[in-house]
Amino acid sequence: MKRVLLYSQPGCPPCSAAKQFLKARDVAFEYKDVQADPVALRELMDLNSRSTPTIVVDDEVMIGFDPERLELLLYQETWPAITAKSF
Repeated sequence: MKRVLLYSQPGCPPCSAAKQFLKARDVAFEYKDVQADPVALRELMDLNSRSTPTIVVDDEVMIGFDPERLELLLYQETWPAITAKSF
């Protein structure tokens, strides 16, 4: 299961759309309100973002809400690295 974080704030229509998108697909996610939580705001800035929504799927950061890209991030398979020892 991939770890999903949603950095959001009240009154943000794209944030609400992202939240509904995740809920509709039964994706477990951690909601972080950057307006109410100064730690969440600092985390958001550490991701080089000042915008909401910012969505983190494992190590991938998406600033803004792009349903197609989010779908890919959520459901793409992660493959182990191929090394010389694999052969």
